[in-house]
Amino acid sequence: MSVFTTLEFAEVDAWLKGYTIGHLTRLEGIASGIENTNYFVTTSHGEYVLTVFEKLTANELPWYLELMAHLAGRGIPCPNPVGRLDDGYLGELKGKPASLVTRLRGRSITQPTTTACAEVGELLADMHQAGKSYTKPMANPRGAAWFAGTAERVRPMLSADNAALLVEELGFAQAAFKLTDLPGGVVHVDLFRDNVLFEGERLSGVIDFYFACQDRWLYDLAITVNDWCVTEAGELDPARAQALVAAYHKVRPLTAAERAAWVAMLRAGALRFWLSRLYDLHFPRPGELTHAKDPTHFERIVRHHRAQPELLQGLLP
Repeated sequence: MSVFTTLEFAEVDAWLKGYTIGHLTRLEGIASGIENTNYFVTTSHGEYVLTVFEKLTANELPWYLELMAHLAGRGIPCPNPVGRLDDGYLGELKGKPASLVTRLRGRSITQPTTTACAEVGELLADMHQAGKSYTKPMANPRGAAWFAGTAERVRPMLSADNAALLVEELGFAQAAFKLTDLPGGVVHVDLFRDNVLFEGERLSGVIDFYFACQDRWLYDLAITVNDWCVTEAGELDPARAQALVAAYHKVRPLTAAERAAWVAMLRAGALRFWLSRLYDLHFPRPGELTHAKDPTHFERIVRHHRAQPELLQGLLP
């Protein structure tokens, strides 16, 4: 992610004495994303990713790290936290919590095919199934209250047209959040193209679980479709969307209640990222390397979803 906390080679090498992974040979900041500080770490024993957490606290982080270990132990190709000599996953750097995980092979893709989308759909369903046995509670911190509070902050920054759109979509999303008959459990809720790795045409890994929580599985599926199956103009590509949803449905069949809520969840998922990107644009945090994403992309998705409910419903198998 973006580098908000600058680390020097010598201090990281010293910090690695808390592990049995050899000495540091290379340290490289990762300049993408907006939440944490990430570095690629190469040691005499292997390759890892070091994360310094800018928002999550030492009390909150064990849930995420133990989730990754849980999923990795059940065959999900995700980073596996590296245990420290003190028998924990979490250390401290520059007064902030920090962890080390295995580095996965592969790279993200920007132009997914229907085959890639199908692999992502299968992976998401597998994660939902594997997460059933991870029962430690974690409510979604970006639920209804976050939507309302963030909308209030960003609305004064918008044009009159966009402010009216935001208010209307917020009401629609809040109604969707009241649906109580949708199945759920562990969700990733950030399964974008830059968080999935491929080696050639084979999916090789899924990363960045620090938005994970417990919520409705359909919401997670909608968020994933909203990234993997849209064009740069914000329009859905039906072939990609149908491939992703069908592959998901084959592993974990959608319920009747989920089918009825599908359009609402697609719109709520689009609003969630329009809001977060608006907030990051208008209320940025200082960082050495930063990468703020364009909120207008999700504004376009919101508008297209509003205009094409029949197309959205027709994506379901």
